[in-house]
Amino acid sequence: MDAGAVQTLHNLLVQTTSNDTNQVKAATAQLNQQFYKEPACISALAQILASSPEIPVRQLAAVEMRKRVAQHSGNLWTQLPQNEREQIKTKLPELIVAEPNNLVRHSSARVIAAIASIEIPAGTWAALLPFLHQTCTSPQVIHREVGVYILFTVLENIVEGFQEHTQTFYTLFEQLLADPESIEVRITTVRALGVLAQYIDSDNKVELKSFQNLLPAMIHVIGQSVEAGNETGARQLFDVLETLLILEVPILGKHIPQLAAFLLQCGGNNAFENELRVLALNALNWTVQYKKSKIQSHNLAPAILEGLMPITTEDEPEDIDDDAPSRSALRIIDGLATNLPPTQVFPALRTLIMQYFSSPNPTFRRGAMLALGVSVEGCSEYMTPLMGDVWPVIEAGLNDGDATVRKATCVAVSCLCEWLEEECVSKHAVLIPSIMNLINDPATQRSACTALDALLEISHDVIDQYLQLIMDRLAGLLTTAPLSVKAVVTGAIGSAAHASKERFLPYFQPTMDHIKNFLLLTGEGEEIELRGITMDAVGTFAEAVGKDVFRPFFPDMMQQAFQGIEMGSARLRECSFLFFGVMARVFGEEFAPYLSNVVPPLLASCKQDEGEEGLSVAVSEASAFASGSSPSNAISVSDDSNADQSVELEDIDLDKMMDVNSAIAVEKEIAADTIGTLFAATRVHFLPFVEQCTLELTDLLPHYYEGIRKSATDSLLEIVRTFYDLSDHQEWQPGKNVSVPVSSTVKELIDHVVKPLLEMYETEDNKSVVSSLCVGFAETINKIGPAFVDGYLDTICNIAIQILEQKAFCQQDPDQDEDDEAPEDQAEYDSVLISSAGDLVSALAAALGADFLPAFGTFFPLIAKYYKKSRSLSDRSAAIGCLAEIIAGMKNAVTPTTEPLLELFYRALSDTDSEVLSNAAFATGLLVENSEMDLSPQYLHLLAALRPLFAVTPDAPAAKLNAKDNATGAVARMITRNVAAIPLDQVLPVFVGALPLTNDYLENRPVFRAIFHLFKTNGAALYPFLDQLLPIFAHVLDPSGPDQVQDEVRAELIELIAAVNKEEPAKVQAAGLGIFLPGA
Repeated sequence: MDAGAVQTLHNLLVQTTSNDTNQVKAATAQLNQQFYKEPACISALAQILASSPEIPVRQLAAVEMRKRVAQHSGNLWTQLPQNEREQIKTKLPELIVAEPNNLVRHSSARVIAAIASIEIPAGTWAALLPFLHQTCTSPQVIHREVGVYILFTVLENIVEGFQEHTQTFYTLFEQLLADPESIEVRITTVRALGVLAQYIDSDNKVELKSFQNLLPAMIHVIGQSVEAGNETGARQLFDVLETLLILEVPILGKHIPQLAAFLLQCGGNNAFENELRVLALNALNWTVQYKKSKIQSHNLAPAILEGLMPITTEDEPEDIDDDAPSRSALRIIDGLATNLPPTQVFPALRTLIMQYFSSPNPTFRRGAMLALGVSVEGCSEYMTPLMGDVWPVIEAGLNDGDATVRKATCVAVSCLCEWLEEECVSKHAVLIPSIMNLINDPATQRSACTALDALLEISHDVIDQYLQLIMDRLAGLLTTAPLSVKAVVTGAIGSAAHASKERFLPYFQPTMDHIKNFLLLTGEGEEIELRGITMDAVGTFAEAVGKDVFRPFFPDMMQQAFQGIEMGSARLRECSFLFFGVMARVFGEEFAPYLSNVVPPLLASCKQDEGEEGLSVAVSEASAFASGSSPSNAISVSDDSNADQSVELEDIDLDKMMDVNSAIAVEKEIAADTIGTLFAATRVHFLPFVEQCTLELTDLLPHYYEGIRKSATDSLLEIVRTFYDLSDHQEWQPGKNVSVPVSSTVKELIDHVVKPLLEMYETEDNKSVVSSLCVGFAETINKIGPAFVDGYLDTICNIAIQILEQKAFCQQDPDQDEDDEAPEDQAEYDSVLISSAGDLVSALAAALGADFLPAFGTFFPLIAKYYKKSRSLSDRSAAIGCLAEIIAGMKNAVTPTTEPLLELFYRALSDTDSEVLSNAAFATGLLVENSEMDLSPQYLHLLAALRPLFAVTPDAPAAKLNAKDNATGAVARMITRNVAAIPLDQVLPVFVGALPLTNDYLENRPVFRAIFHLFKTNGAALYPFLDQLLPIFAHVLDPSGPDQVQDEVRAELIELIAAVNKEEPAKVQAAGLGIFLPGA
C-alpha cells in the first residue's frame, strides 16, 4: 500500500475517534469497504502503529490490526507477502517494548497473540519464545511487564503449540511471581498460570506438582493486589482463582485450608475496600461450592462461620441489588448449610447465633437472626428436634427494641415457614399476633408483610381464627401504604386466599375492587413489580373461589395478562405465563379458546436470544464472581473476532447485561413450565401444539441455566404422560417384555423425549435437575409402564445405580479419588437426590414386576447401605420406603430376599424417628403379604416390634399418627395371611382400638380385608368388638367426610353391614348405618 493510501487510512482512523456520529459512521463505512478487505491493510496498520504521534490512533490501529489478522481464520494474514509478514514479526515485538502507553502496549500484544496463533502451529516463528524469555528476564521493569503480558496473551490463544515448554514456563513464572519491582508483572504472571492450568492433564503428576508448588506464591500475589487497593488486578486474579476452582483437575486440593483462611481474612478486613472484600468473599463462596469435600474432610465450617459472623453485623445497603460484605457473608453461610452435612454446620452456627443474639449491640442480634434464616434451607431436618431452643430467640427477636432486629426476625420467620411448615403452624398463636403488630409499624411494615405472606401460605388449618383480622388490616394498607409495601400486602392477601380457599369468598369482590387499578400500572420498577404480584394474586383468588365465582372476571383478566406480555417487561411476561397456567388449571377445557393466543408467546419466549448484538454468550460458570448468585452468573461474554465487530469487551456493561439475561432466563423457565401445565389442563385441544412445543422444549435441555433445564424436563415428561392418557390404551401389565404395546405415535413421542433427556443427564452437573429427571421418569413409568422404558431400560437403571453409588456426573468431586467411598454424612440436598433415585427404582420395580428380581440383586445392597444409624433421617426413611415400594412392585418375586429384608426391617422398627418407623411398619406388612416364605414363626417378634407404634395420643404429630396407621395395616396383613398364628385375644383390642385410621387412608384396604376375613373365618372373635366396629364403619362410609375407602371395599363393607343387620338390627340402626341397607 503506497504512502498516500497509508495516510488516507491514518486520517480515517483519526476521523473514527471524533465525537461527531456522522463522521464516525462515514469513516467506518469507508474503512470497511476500501481497506479492511485487503491484506495490505495489515502492513499499513502496522506502519501507523509504529509512527502515529496520536495515542488514540495507535490504540485503534492495534485493535483493527488484531481483527484483520484473525479475520476468516487468518486468511488476510496469510495472503500478505512473506517478506512483509517476517518484517512485522520482527519489528512488532521491539515496537511494543518501546511503546510508552500501557493501553497501546496491551492492544499490540494481542496482535502478536493473533499472529502467533497462526504462525506457531505452522512452526514459522521460532524467534518468538526466545524473545519473550529474554524480555521477561530483562533488568528493565517495563520490559518485564511487556514481555509477560505478551506471553499471557499468546498463551490465551495457543497453549497447545507450547506444551513442550511448560516446565520452562513454570521456572520462569516462579521467578516472575516474586518480581521485586512490579505488581503488574506478578498479576499478569498469575493470569498466565490461570491459562496454563486449563490444559493440565490430571494424569500428568509432574506438571500438576509444578503448578501446585506455585500456588502459595499465587495466593500471596492476590493478597498483595487487595492490600494495594488494585481493584482491576484483584478482579482479574479472582477470575483466575475461580477458574482453578471449577477445573476438574484437582489443582487446589491440598491448599484449600490455606485458601479458605486467606479469603476469609481478606473478606473480613475492614481496612480494605468493600468491593475487594466482596470479591474475596464471593471467591470463598465458590470454594465452598466447588471444593466441598475438602471443606468437609478438614471440618473447616466452624472456623469459616466464626470468621463470617462479625461480617454479618456490618451495614446492609438499602438497595436489594447492591452487594456488600454482609450480604456475601450470609450467602456463604447459606452455601455451607446447603453443601455440607448439617452436623458440621448447625452446631457451631447455633452456638454463634446464641452468643451474638445475647449481645447488647443490635447489629450483632440482627446478624444472628439473618444467619439463622439463611441456614434453615440446608439444615431444616437437623434443626427440627432443636426448635425448642430456637423459638424463644424468634419470639424475643419479634419483640426486640431495635427495628433492624425485628425486620431480620421477620426474614428468619419467612425462611422457617418455607422449610419447617409443621413447626411454624404449631406456633401460630405466637407468630401471627406478633407479626400483625409489626405490620402496624412503618419501620417493619414491609418485612412483616413478607413474613405474614409466608406464614399464611401454610396456615390452612388455623387461618379461620385470623382471617377477618388479617383482611381488615391488609385491606387498609392497600389504600394507604407506599407502592413497595402494597406489593407485599397484595402477595400476603394471595396467600390468605390460598390458605382459606372457599372461606375467602366474602373478601373476594372487595379485594378485586381494591387491586384492579394495580393492573393498569405501567411505570418501571415498583409499579411493574406491583402489577406483576397483583396478577399472581388474582390467579390465587381464582383457585380459592373456584371457576364459577371467578368466571365473570376471566375474560378481562386474560386481557390484562395479554397486555402484560406486550409491555416489554420480562417480569410481566413471567407473571402472565404463570397466570395462564393457573387459569388453565382452574377452567380446564374452557381455557382451550385462548390457546392459539397463549402458546405463540410461550414459544417466542423459549426461542428468544439472551445476548445482545455483537456479543457471543457462552456457557460458563466462570463469571459467577460478578454476583455469586444464579442464574445471572452462568454467562460470560466472549469476543468472537468477527471481522465487522466494533464493540470491545471493555465497553460492555456486564452487570446490566447479566440483569437482562437473568430476567429473561427466569421468564423462559416459567414459559417452559407453563407449556406442560396447559397440555395437562386442556387435554385434546392442545394436540395441534404438541409437536412444536416438544421441539422447543428439547432445544432448551442444553441451556446454561439449570432452572430452564429443570422446567423443560418436567414439561416434556408431562407432555408424554398427557399424550399417553389421550391415546387409545389398555392398562399395562408388568414385565420386562411389553405385553400391552402403546400406539406408534406415543412410542415416537417417547423416543423424541427420552433420548435428549438421557443425553442431558450424561453432562448434567446440577443435582436438582437430576432429581427432577428421576422423579419425572418415575411418574411417567408408573403411568405408562414397561413401554416407556422399552429400549432404554439398562440406561435408566444405570442412572439410578450411579446416583445410589454417588458416582453420577452431578455428584463427582475432582478432589476425591475414584476409589474413595463418598462420605456417609452428607448435605440434606444430597439426600433429596438419593431419595429421587429411590423413587425411580421403585417405579422400575412396579413396571417390571417379577422380572425385576435380577436387578434387585444389584439395587438391594445399594439401597440398604443408606439405612444405618449414622445416616440422616431422610436417608434412613427413603431407604426403607423405597424397599417397601419395590416389594409392592415385585409381589411374590421378592421371596428369595425375604430374610435379609426382614432383618433390615427389624432394625428399622427400633429406629428413634416416627417417619422411619412408619415406613418400616409398611414395608414389614408388605413383606408378610407378598413373600411366599412362611413368616408366621416371626409373628410374635413382629407384633412385639410393632406394639410401641400404637401408643399415641390423638394430638400426636402427623408422623406418629402415620406410623400407627401403617402398624395397623401391617397387623391386618398378618391376620389375612395367617390368622392362626395371631394371638387374637391380645391383638384385637389393640387393633380395633387403633381404628378408624386418621392419616393414611390407603391402609384401610388391608385393614378391612382383615376384618372381612375375620368375619368369614372367625366371627366369634370379632363379636365382642361389634359396638366399637359399627361406629368405625359409619365413620369411613360417611359421605360428608373425606373418601376413606375404595369402591371395592365400600361394596363389601355394605354387604357386611347387611349381614350384621340380620343378627343385630338395633345396633346397626343406632350406629346410623341404616341408610346403607338394601332398600333404604
